[in-house]
Amino acid sequence: MESIRKVNSEIGRHPTTLLCIYGFFSMMRPSEPFLTPYLTGHVKNLTVTNEVFPVWTYSYLVILMPVFLTTDCLRYKPIIILQGISYILTWVMLLFAQGVLAMQFMEFLYGMVTATEIAYFSYIYSIVNQDRYQKVTSYCRSIQLCGFTLASVMGQLLISLVGLDYFYLNVITLVSCSIALIFSFLLPMPKRSMFFHKTETEVAVNSQLKSPYDVRTHNVEDFNSQDRANVSTMPTQVEVPKNRFMKVLRQLLNDIITCYSTGQIFYWSLWWALATCGYNQVVNYTQVLWEHVQPSGNLKAYNGGVEAISTLMGAATSFFVSVIRIEWSLWGELTLGIVSFLDAGALFLMNLTQNIWICYAAYLVFKALYMLLITIATFQIAATLSIERYALNFGINTFVALCLQTIVTIIVVDSRGLSLDIVSQVSICVYLKNYTMDAPSFNRHLIVVEGFACPNDPRSSVVRGFMPLVGPPKANWS
Repeated sequence: MESIRKVNSEIGRHPTTLLCIYGFFSMMRPSEPFLTPYLTGHVKNLTVTNEVFPVWTYSYLVILMPVFLTTDCLRYKPIIILQGISYILTWVMLLFAQGVLAMQFMEFLYGMVTATEIAYFSYIYSIVNQDRYQKVTSYCRSIQLCGFTLASVMGQLLISLVGLDYFYLNVITLVSCSIALIFSFLLPMPKRSMFFHKTETEVAVNSQLKSPYDVRTHNVEDFNSQDRANVSTMPTQVEVPKNRFMKVLRQLLNDIITCYSTGQIFYWSLWWALATCGYNQVVNYTQVLWEHVQPSGNLKAYNGGVEAISTLMGAATSFFVSVIRIEWSLWGELTLGIVSFLDAGALFLMNLTQNIWICYAAYLVFKALYMLLITIATFQIAATLSIERYALNFGINTFVALCLQTIVTIIVVDSRGLSLDIVSQVSICVYLKNYTMDAPSFNRHLIVVEGFACPNDPRSSVVRGFMPLVGPPKANWS
């Protein structure tokens, strides 16, 4: 019994390592780039895509806000465990379930997976000091990137060289997610959180923040010795009683109003939401586009290799933005406008070409340019916000992007909407792109080039991949 306590004590000393291990195995999913060929192949023979794939968007939207609010209240670990369980159930359904209804439930479970992703990065806040948050966050993002890249390469090699069936790629994914679930149980339970379980020092600091810019001049390190003496005699943790739950929610609402009342944050957040909506639609549905350009029935697909390269290119462009010495507050909008036009051009090429290699190349350009743009936007938003307010901003922006994506899905993709065929939707994409090419570049009136360049092409409706590796906490980056 004593030895078990020692093991648990030793494990508890390294929560960052445990979290990174969880992140690696949760992203180690070699079947992901080949999901559409698997669903439309001989195993599942799924053809009613307009009835199945939109479920992910709807479930993600419905689950996101409750998860966003309860994650902090429950102190992260239970939500991470919930994500691990959702991973297992998702791939069990993929492997053994049949029929449209079963696949709809599978998409609902994956919506749970993506909605609970927010707990992964939020957990970091509770286990490290604020001055180490950015460094530890970069570690956790990097390990996820390595996991996804390695999985994509592994899947591609097993398909191209060994000729392994897609079914067994999903078996490997299930095993990897099971390992991740085990490590999620080993994570120590945090003693504090961003909003509902703060220390007295954090409460005292936050009470002095009157605007999003105050984080520059008021933080824990700025307290004088007398202030520290006053709070040191108090309990280190402030639990929020039940009768104060609504008070905390009101404080969150006030923080949201404070953040978005700043013009710079509002406009960059608006672009972020529009861009993320368009990015998700393209990335999530691109496998179906590839399947349309070149059916993988009797041919070897190279989806895994393309996803691996695109992930590395996206990381490289994000790193480039972080190290280059440019005053983004001055040149950011011009850069955003120019690169958005180039990104729209890549989408033109993806939709018009009938050559799979050109389609692959355009996809690589599209993702790399988006990562560059979203990194700039993240820097502009996070520059003047505390971690807590940035987390709120991130959650609200993601929710707005999902609302836009849901509207597009209902009208264009869903079988209960227009349920347009491929040719019609290509025509709509061409029309929207021609319109956005004439749109002004982020002139604080319409930030639309990226967000609606091609948000509603139902030739791709399998939502997979991860959110961009920019800004805490994350979500689903590729």
